[in-house]
Amino acid sequence: MSVLHLSSDDFEDEVLNCQKTVLVDFWANWCNPCRMLAPVIEELADEVGDDVKVCKLDVDSAGSIAADYGIKSIPTVIIFNNGKIVEKFVGIRSKADYLQALRK
Repeated sequence: MSVLHLSSDDFEDEVLNCQKTVLVDFWANWCNPCRMLAPVIEELADEVGDDVKVCKLDVDSAGSIAADYGIKSIPTVIIFNNGKIVEKFVGIRSKADYLQALRK
């Protein structure tokens, strides 16, 4: 499964109204750590398949959503379940950390 690129317009439908677990990578193109994390996010999407929706949200084009979730440092990865935050990671973490959080 590929990574879904979100916008301000579809965030609510794709994340908050989703009935399954959603991982959202808050990132920006100019952010070097974000670019380093990108392959990990891609691998996660492949590994979790249809069980988890894996998404990316560019904080520059969706600043109001980033502000709503208190994103002050990127990359930040938030895991939602039924529209509620269940886990939040700031900075680069290992794929194993994300997988462990998704299996909870």
